[in-house]
Amino acid sequence: MTIRVLLADDQPLVRAALRMVITDTPDVEVVGEAGDGAEAVRLTGELAPDVVVMDIRMPGMDGIEATRLITTGPCTTRVVVLTTFDDDDYVYGALRAGASGFLVKDMALDDILAAVRVVASGDALIAPSVTRRLIKEFAARPATTPPPPPRAALGGITDREREVLTLVGSGLSNAEIADRLCISVATAKTYLTRLLAKLDARDRVQLVILAYEAGLVAPSGS
Repeated sequence: MTIRVLLADDQPLVRAALRMVITDTPDVEVVGEAGDGAEAVRLTGELAPDVVVMDIRMPGMDGIEATRLITTGPCTTRVVVLTTFDDDDYVYGALRAGASGFLVKDMALDDILAAVRVVASGDALIAPSVTRRLIKEFAARPATTPPPPPRAALGGITDREREVLTLVGSGLSNAEIADRLCISVATAKTYLTRLLAKLDARDRVQLVILAYEAGLVAPSGS
């Protein structure tokens, strides 16, 4: 099955570079391009792509609002955001808006292509190093983060599931979680699946957000 991608970036050179590498890939195709958030939302409604590669900073409607409108709309389109971590203050907002992960602009094009495949498969793209940086970044700016929900919201999970959620929030991969808890990788995946169901989370990214907001991940652990 071919993965249908919409590119949303106000820089034509960025779109051209992505389009070039995707054109040479048999299982991925570019079905449209947008230069701002409003156009991205409109084209998503018209073309129903599998994945939108969304820049955060664009004129007019930015990538955060466009992501929110796309992920709450009728389409099943998933969104990954483009960010320049060193100066981007909007990453957390993009995740809250429903983005399924990150593409850092200085990533190799082949890595970006691989990331699109990951998100299209229904998984979330959030590398451990990115997770740790997110936690550090937003822990340093408490005024800009929403107040954490009451811990009662996690009352339906077991102690072991809480451990797994904490490790997910700390940026550990399934293999690292398995090693830390002395369980198999398959068992770690099972716990993750249960957490997604119990907490009504769409993907791993939302679990990371929940772990952070619930206070399970301390800044000292970033």
